[in-house]
Amino acid sequence: MTWSTRQLAELAGTSVRAVRHYHDIGLLDEPERASNGYKRYGVAHLLRVLRIKRLSDLGIPLAQIAEMGEGEDFPRDALQTLDAELAATIDRLQRIRVELALILRQGASTDLPSDMGPATAVLTDADRDFTVILTRVLGPSGLGALRGLLNEQRTVPAMSEFDELPAEADEPTRIELAERLAPYAGEVSAEYPEIAAPATDSPVGAKRAAETVGKALRDLYNPAQLDVLVRVNRLLYGSDQQRPGGN
Repeated sequence: MTWSTRQLAELAGTSVRAVRHYHDIGLLDEPERASNGYKRYGVAHLLRVLRIKRLSDLGIPLAQIAEMGEGEDFPRDALQTLDAELAATIDRLQRIRVELALILRQGASTDLPSDMGPATAVLTDADRDFTVILTRVLGPSGLGALRGLLNEQRTVPAMSEFDELPAEADEPTRIELAERLAPYAGEVSAEYPEIAAPATDSPVGAKRAAETVGKALRDLYNPAQLDVLVRVNRLLYGSDQQRPGGN
């Protein structure tokens, strides 16, 4: 009793295309052909295709199945390797699900780590983008400080005014706002010095961290807001000192 390629595929629960692919990559020996030129498969071919399909369904790559050969009916090493990979994948997916649940609950941006806190959900576009940049240039200590600051969820009226400050704000307005912001900025700088000096343990290095933060500030905030930041820096550190995190 022999079978055609289509009959073999149907018996094995696979497709003709798959059977032909097994031939192409050397997984399945070519059968003898009938007088009409059609392939005629026997029981050994069916068992081989069933085994290939079973191992493939378990997740073992075809290339690895080919390396096993036909005599290895219990590929312990391959199965143990696959089990370890699946365990790692399950662990990663479980962590992702936990993070997704937290993001969904907080309504936070997917651009930021979920442990940055629910405050990230109400950040302005500029503040959120700047925070995203900070997460790329801050080292472990800086990220911990940023996380702590965001989770505090402080209410600072002057910060709300800064967020809404128009680019054409006049100088008296900018001066007055800087004077009211300076005490809060000083508190944050004292409590979280790692944010004020992101280059300390930056993964991208001191020079690039400072350049990146400075460019982000210039690109994300309008001229009036930048002027206020400069004035706050001068009030806190003096006109000859460099703005923390800037150039």
